[in-house]
Amino acid sequence: MLHHYWLTFVQLIQTPFQSSQLIWGIVPLYFAWLTNELTSSKASFRTAIQTGFSFIWAAAHWTYQYGIKKIGFDALFAINVLVTLLVFLIGLVALVSGFRRKYPRYCSFLGHTRFSNYFMIAIFPIQSHVLLWTWDRLAAILLFAVPAWALAHFGLMPLRR
Repeated sequence: MLHHYWLTFVQLIQTPFQSSQLIWGIVPLYFAWLTNELTSSKASFRTAIQTGFSFIWAAAHWTYQYGIKKIGFDALFAINVLVTLLVFLIGLVALVSGFRRKYPRYCSFLGHTRFSNYFMIAIFPIQSHVLLWTWDRLAAILLFAVPAWALAHFGLMPLRR
């Protein structure tokens, strides 16, 4: 059973690198994750700016992949479009909060951004319409979230101050 989810997870990570169109969207997310992991774990306005940029970048790339012409009223209820809109709105709030140096009420979590890039990377091939949303893929993303975080956290610890 775990082997099935591992293969699903590997497929999610490998898929963006099999298409040149997707590489332009995924590489900045990996770079943002790396830079977030190398900065302080404390919430800051600088990390909120990093989160905002990453989220807006991903949402813009997904919108480009989807195509502006295809987004009609009935498409707004599709899971991909809803996730894209949610990611864009969170990114916009994070970016504005970072520049203004003030979080909206109950939104200071936007300054803790290390883990958010993992989810953007994991859902990237699904949101780019290369793979479909399935319960198996969602389970694989959630199942490997903590191990991915631990690997990044402890693996990059020697490079952190």
